[in-house]
Formats: sequence, C-alpha cells, structure tokens
Amino acid sequence: MNQLKPRQRVLPITVIDSQKPVTEDARDHHGDEADGPRTLGRPAPCLLFVADTPISEADIAREMQHHRAMKPEQSRADAARALVVRELLHREIDRLGLADPAEPIGRETAEEASIRVLLEREIEDRVPSEDDCLRYYEQNRERFHSPDRIRVRHILLGAAVDDITGRFNARSEGERLITELTITPVLFTDFAMRHSDCPSKEQGGELGWLQRGQTTPEFDRQIFRLREGLAAFPVESRWGYHVVSIDEIAPGEALTLEEVRARISDYLELQVRQRELQHYLQTLRERYEVRGLEEIEALAA
Repeated sequence: MNQLKPRQRVLPITVIDSQKPVTEDARDHHGDEADGPRTLGRPAPCLLFVADTPISEADIAREMQHHRAMKPEQSRADAARALVVRELLHREIDRLGLADPAEPIGRETAEEASIRVLLEREIEDRVPSEDDCLRYYEQNRERFHSPDRIRVRHILLGAAVDDITGRFNARSEGERLITELTITPVLFTDFAMRHSDCPSKEQGGELGWLQRGQTTPEFDRQIFRLREGLAAFPVESRWGYHVVSIDEIAPGEALTLEEVRARISDYLELQVRQRELQHYLQTLRERYEVRGLEEIEALAA
C-alpha cells in the first residue's frame, strides 16, 4: 500500500533582491497585488493639509516631542499648529523669493534666517508712544514696586530627604522648640547656636534681609507667606525642618513711571508684535487653505 506523502504547504515568500534600504524597497512594493496586502512601508495617514501639501501623522508625531502637554491630544494639536505655521511661512518665502537673500546671523539656520527676513519685511515694528506707556502705568500701578523684603532668623534641624526617621525627629524637635520659644522668645539666639545645623547659627540664626528667589524655592515660597513673628509650625525644605522667625516685613515701594518706562515699552512692543504676527498668519491661512487643523484642535479642547 502506497503511503501518501504529506502535501507540502507553499508559503508565499517574496525575495527582494535589491540594494535599496528595506523601508524604501517595501514602499516600492506596497500594494503589489501578487503578494497580497502589506503593512511595511505603508505611508502614515494624513488628515492635515496646507493647500496641496500634506502633513502626515508621522510628521506630527515627530514634532510632538517639542510640545509637551498634560494630554497627548493637546501635544498633537500644538505640534500640528506649529507645522502649519512653518509650511505657511515657507510658502510665502518661496512666493516672495526671499530664500536666497537671507543671510544667517550668528547661529541661525538658513530656515530661521529666511523666516526672520520675511517677518522683518511683512510685520512693522511699532514703538509704543509716551501716552501708551503712561496709560498702561496708570492702569497697572500695583504691578510696579520694588521687591518685598523680609528679615529672617531660623534654626535648621537637618535631615536628608530619604531619611524618614530623621525627618520625623527633626519635625518633632522643631515643634518642641517652637513651644518653648512661644513662652520665652528671647531664647531664639541661644537655641540657634545650640541646635541649628546651618552656618548662620554663629550669628544666632540670622539670615538678614531676603527677597523672593534668594533661598531654596520650597523654603522661599513658604516664608514669604508668613506673618511677622515666630512661625507656629516648622517649615520644611530639602535640608530638613526650620524654626522660623519673621522679624520684619518691608513691602516694596511704588516705582515711578521713569523707573519702569523701558520695561513697559518693551512689554507693549512685544504685545503689539504678537498681535500683528497673529493677524499676518491669519492672512496666510486665507491665502493658502488649511484643512484638518480645526478638527485636530477640537480633539484637544
């Protein structure tokens, strides 16, 4: 009795004998009916267009690394918007023939130089008038004052961030010292010299007059919220816990228009330029039809 030989299964293997990179070869063979459907090399979907220029999802994905956001939808929308603006500017540069005359300055790339030349040509620099500066100053007086200052003493009870037991003990010791100092405030200098782990203990814990931003950020944020006198709780920082006394508070003094005119002028000039830029980009969007951006932005809303 003749044994039946098992039927050989023919696998549809395609051998590509080519010197091209695999991805390029796969793209060339995409859609080949003889070999069936393929996914390798399939172009990324494209939902965004500036005139007849497509901006693919792959382009957007690459750009997203430069636009961090809490939600991926927002990052995608920001990236898509940036790519649309870039394409709009490139089209206008080509239309006006500004690519060749643009000489890079400093570390500018050729692209950045072309965009700079375009914007210098199309957006007028407007220097705010004296009346503009005066009007803004009168409407925002509360913003213009010298920095607030506080005169501070402290006792640092040091403990490393990862030393849970040490930090618990430091906090407990701080609470004990605060209880004693509430009864006998004059002991602060003595306690600082005996208990503090900060070099300021040699001066009785004196840190002197401080402005915002002169100390460790987390310590800075807390002490500028305190009222004058001994803080009722230990203030935590990366260094440990601090017993803090705010000895004096000096609110910043109002600044005159002369002292802030240059700052106001720069701010108003930037605001005007931003508005002009937005208006100019809207003009370009009307000249070169943008499709798909509103839908992408809606998903991020």
